Amino acid sequence: MDLNIALLVASLTLAAFQGGTGYHLQTSYPIPGGGGFDYISIDSAARRLYVSHGTEVNVVNPDNGKLIGTVGDTPGVHGAAIASEFKHGFTSNGRENKVSMFDLETLQTIKKIDVGKGPDGIYYDPATKRVFTNNHGSHDISAIDAKTGEVVGTVKAEGDGESAVVADGVVYLNLEDTNEVITFDPKSLEVKKRFPIGVAKTPTGLAYDEKTKRLFIGCRNDPKMVVMDSVSGKIIGSFPIGRGVDYAAFDPEAKLAFFSCGEGVLSIFHEKAANDYEDVGPVKTMPSARTMAFDAKTKKIFLSAAEYTETAPSTPGGRPQRTMKPGSFVVLVVSK
Repeated sequence: MDLNIALLVASLTLAAFQGGTGYHLQTSYPIPGGGGFDYISIDSAARRLYVSHGTEVNVVNPDNGKLIGTVGDTPGVHGAAIASEFKHGFTSNGRENKVSMFDLETLQTIKKIDVGKGPDGIYYDPATKRVFTNNHGSHDISAIDAKTGEVVGTVKAEGDGESAVVADGVVYLNLEDTNEVITFDPKSLEVKKRFPIGVAKTPTGLAYDEKTKRLFIGCRNDPKMVVMDSVSGKIIGSFPIGRGVDYAAFDPEAKLAFFSCGEGVLSIFHEKAANDYEDVGPVKTMPSARTMAFDAKTKKIFLSAAEYTETAPSTPGGRPQRTMKPGSFVVLVVSK
């Protein structure tokens, strides 16, 4: 083979490996207001992004970045869950141990619901018509009737739930403090299985391939993607990812697993087969972009982020003080 041709083939192969997915940072949408942020979620059918932001949730059109409205009075909000059939939305308000139920059309609060201590992650199960909140302060999970807004029971998780996946008639859930994945029945609220992760700690992001029965777990301590068999709990493998992971998603058509990492990268892996994975190269995002929403309709990924300034710690050996720059909060759009 001619040397020039060989070099061209080698360079194309390397380029394909590093960026074979075609994903890149396309644009960003400025979001008004101040305060911290956590989860971002999407209603693909209604074309709405729900962006947690201090004491409110900004509702944004994912296609153009236009602000549709705001769900107010959500102190310490972590995330939002949507029950479209009842035209109800729900937010987990960590600082008041409550969930707000709001009207999807007007975005006005209908009622506030007392749940466990420190509600964090929140998600909806269409089969049981229930919303669940992972309560870090009480180490349990509150189950809420999505139609009435009444608490119908509690899951004894015995740990701090982070990301959840609703599939196979159960809920798969990371427990970040006990370093395990549990499976619980959303109807009986009984914990069915507990699988230790073992090879990594502090699991946050979680995604799932229902066809191969593989869980993709993003861990912060010794940053890794851990692949687990959802039936047996067997660890299939682990792979390095960016630092500060907080969320994960999976595209079942492209067979891609995504991990949003706070250091400013989106780590992406291709599932070649149930037990065979390849790192297809990270996408540079922005420091602090640790959570995301995957849009199944457009295949775009949305991440919330902001710029910060750091000052020296007030005490020797303490952590630097981080302050969000005014007007720097954005939603990043990563697309092909």
